[in-house]
Amino acid sequence: MKAGPSQEEIRRQNLSALLRHIHLGGPASRAVLADRMGLNRSTIMALVTELATAGLVREELPRETGRAGRPSLVVRPETVSRYVFAFDVGVDYLAAARIGLGGVFLDHRETVAPGIGLHPGETAAVLADCAAEMRDTAPPGAVCVGAGAAVRGMVRHPDGLVRSAFNIGWTEEEFGEDLTRRLGPGPPVLLDNESNLGALAEHRRGAGIGCQDLIYLHGDIGIGGGVISGGRLLRGHSGYGGEVGHMLVNPRGGRPCACGSRGCLEAEAGQNALLEAACRPAGATTGRAGIRGVIDAADRGDVMARTALHTVGDWLAVGIANLINLYNPALIIFGGTLPEIYLGAAAHIRSRINTHALAASREVTRFRVCRLGDRTLLTGAAELAFTHLLADPLAHALPPSGGN
Repeated sequence: MKAGPSQEEIRRQNLSALLRHIHLGGPASRAVLADRMGLNRSTIMALVTELATAGLVREELPRETGRAGRPSLVVRPETVSRYVFAFDVGVDYLAAARIGLGGVFLDHRETVAPGIGLHPGETAAVLADCAAEMRDTAPPGAVCVGAGAAVRGMVRHPDGLVRSAFNIGWTEEEFGEDLTRRLGPGPPVLLDNESNLGALAEHRRGAGIGCQDLIYLHGDIGIGGGVISGGRLLRGHSGYGGEVGHMLVNPRGGRPCACGSRGCLEAEAGQNALLEAACRPAGATTGRAGIRGVIDAADRGDVMARTALHTVGDWLAVGIANLINLYNPALIIFGGTLPEIYLGAAAHIRSRINTHALAASREVTRFRVCRLGDRTLLTGAAELAFTHLLADPLAHALPPSGGN
């Protein structure tokens, strides 16, 4: 007969659950926490005391109350003194943030990157310099409890090897190890694909809160997808699940893709496809501004821009219909540059989806643009960085050095 969990294991699980409630749900009284967790108040008091002693939470009076009488103390995350570093390796930019427990942005840096040609070592050096600047602005006694990075590419799970990042020219790169070394003493940097982290962020803190089955689609030069199924991130065997940008949608005469194939979803519906279909000249504005320009032109009656938007929308709808048929999601969230494309041709895209997707699956699917905007991927990287702390708070409350 298999033995049940020990008292120590139960305690550790309860500490994890309580800190997760505070981290994701925000300040709450002991009574509310007891109700949420199904524990008695004396147990909650003991757990809160342990987390407070570890410097992870504090109890204080609520900032505003609408009731008469003495208000109950609320448990708050130690947002300022316990933080993680979050990094976003984009195709044409690099971003870094210092994010406190509870998901609060405390500091932020962003710089332009040249896209293909920026060596992983150079990238790690730039991000490490950003982290050093942000560490210097942290208050005395503040502690870094983790670090996470979003990368545009195929990231092996769980070791974080970047197998391939077509749009920035990386292959078989141990980027996480390099960045960890450059950051100095502290927790290792955890890596994941940008779309997985976008899905995680929107599921926990954005448009997907409360939804257990969703797909997050992220667009820039390429298109990626992250799948939340039954409340959990669906990675696949080695972490490469969700590479929806390389779903074949146009096998006959499709556009060449950076992966070496032709007719992939990102080749037919990505940024370059839209700009070229709209006959934007070489060297014209790209990224979100370039896409916005095409959509604005379409709104003003530019026939070529409108045709380009519908053409790209057609291929995007084919990909989405396939995803609906495969995963039966309750929600699809558009992030990166895709909100502009979706909103610019929503009726056309929805019509195509209705044509291609099974009625039984599509009739329950809702569509939303990401709520976290430009902070989606950094938020997801931060949630990844908090993984170990949330799983075992007392074991990961302080780094080995005890410093920041």
